[in-house]
Amino acid sequence: MSNRSKRLNEEAEEDEEEAEGIGDWERTYVDDRSWEALQEDESGLLRPIDNSAIYHAQYRRRLRMLSAAAAGTRIQKGLIRYLYIVIDFSRAAAEMDFRPSRLAIMAKHVEAFIREFFDQNPLSQIGLVSIKDGVAHTLTDLGGSPESHIQALMGKLEASGDSSLQNGLELVHEYLSQIPSYGHREVLILYSALSTCDPGNIMETIQRCKESKLRCSVIGLSAEMFICKYLCQETGGLYSVALDEVHLKDLLLEHAPPPPAIAEFAVANLIKMGFPQSAAENSRAICSCHNEAKIGGYTCPRCKARICDLPTECTICGLTLVSSPHLARSYHHLFPIAPFDEVPLSSLNNLMPKSCFGCQQSLRGAGNKGGSCVTCSKCKHYFCLDCDIYIHESLHNCPGCESIHRPKSVSMMEE
Repeated sequence: MSNRSKRLNEEAEEDEEEAEGIGDWERTYVDDRSWEALQEDESGLLRPIDNSAIYHAQYRRRLRMLSAAAAGTRIQKGLIRYLYIVIDFSRAAAEMDFRPSRLAIMAKHVEAFIREFFDQNPLSQIGLVSIKDGVAHTLTDLGGSPESHIQALMGKLEASGDSSLQNGLELVHEYLSQIPSYGHREVLILYSALSTCDPGNIMETIQRCKESKLRCSVIGLSAEMFICKYLCQETGGLYSVALDEVHLKDLLLEHAPPPPAIAEFAVANLIKMGFPQSAAENSRAICSCHNEAKIGGYTCPRCKARICDLPTECTICGLTLVSSPHLARSYHHLFPIAPFDEVPLSSLNNLMPKSCFGCQQSLRGAGNKGGSCVTCSKCKHYFCLDCDIYIHESLHNCPGCESIHRPKSVSMMEE
């Protein structure tokens, strides 16, 4: 028995040595064993791997979670959000457990998040803050231009020094405390380090953030930290730790839709807004936001100042400037479409339609590879999986419900 146990120990040590020689990025593919999912067609060629079913399952799971959170409660969502993204650029961001590094992965997904955020919240504004060398730096001020934020972020991708969570909170608290009461103040922190090097008592800073109605959320890239969890509990935010790159992307996108407003802070306010007119294509004027002579742009209806992009606040008179499409796109968060009911293809009978109501593709053919379709509980029309995602994430209106005629209104007009 002793020789056998000795031999088993030697084999275990050999396996550990072989595992140590494999990098983290290699272990991902070894554990995934994606080569076993390859299939051949009739001619012996490899078929491309179709991940649409997996993507749709993740989307449906996220949609059910959001619906379950809002079910049975009357919630108010903020249409005008002021969000500061605090990114940890300390030496911990240079770790390579996320390939090629945590820094590169954070920048990649923050760029996608900024575009998705402005797509779903066209009236909101974002600001970027970095923390490294124990100091918090402002990358961009609050603004509604995604390109300016992305350009500033990509130009500062350097990791060094320690991370100071308190300095980052103090900086964003100074900015967000000046936001009017109708704006929802939020902070999203991407934290890589396992410690924080603070100059004072961080507990007092957290209490000031709580009193100023800042909703702080943290996404960790390493292990769970007590101070980050305590910060989120006190301010009503969400705390989570990313397991891999895909999980990090999902956690970031969960913050794109507006969160429910806190009941005691949800106060109705009237907001003055201006709808500027587009300037002539060939007219050149000095832009008030960049102090440069530019062609085109928009003219503020109050002070007649020239601005570049919408939505924004006029730098001269402070009026909130928007366009009517921005206002309409923000309205759908108040009345979201209920999730469609899944219907397996095996349960479809001859009386049911064979094509999708939205794109007219066959529900039983190769165009619908997910193995199921969905139906609206109100209009009873059937849709494919791609149309389901497009309706809930982009269109925000059910084509079947919008196409239904109301005979009552027609009969009243005839009378």
